[in-house]
Amino acid sequence: MGKRKRLAADARKEARKAQSFAKLQNVPSSPRKMRYVVDLVRGMEVNRALGTLKFCAKAASADVEKLLRCAIAMGDWEQKNDRKAEDGELYISKIFVNEGATLKRMRPAPQGRGYRIRKRSNHITLFVDTKND
Repeated sequence: MGKRKRLAADARKEARKAQSFAKLQNVPSSPRKMRYVVDLVRGMEVNRALGTLKFCAKAASADVEKLLRCAIAMGDWEQKNDRKAEDGELYISKIFVNEGATLKRMRPAPQGRGYRIRKRSNHITLFVDTKND
C-alpha cells in the first residue's frame, strides 16, 4: 500500500474511533427484508426506535433491536463517553444493510433438472450519535 493510501486509511480509522457504532454480520435473511425494518427506524430517537422495533411484526426487527441495544449499552456509546445515556439524547445517525454471502443450493426438479435456491444473508451497520453534537 502506498503512503498516501496508508495516511488516508489511518485518518479513516481515527475518525471511526470517535463514532459509536455496532455491526451485525451474516444475518440469515435477505437484505431486502431487512431494509424494510431498517427504513422504519432510520434517524429516530433511540427509545422510540426500540419501541417501534419491539412491536414490529417482521421477524427481522428482533435482529435490529438486538443490534441497537448493543450499540447503546455495552456496545460503544457508554464506553466512549464514560456516562449513561439520558432520555432523548441519542438517535440513530446512520444505519445501512449490505449484502452478505449467498449460499447456493440445488432443489430437485422434474425430468432430471435442478432448480437453484439462493439463501441470502446480510450485514447491518448502525451508528449512534447525540443530538447536541
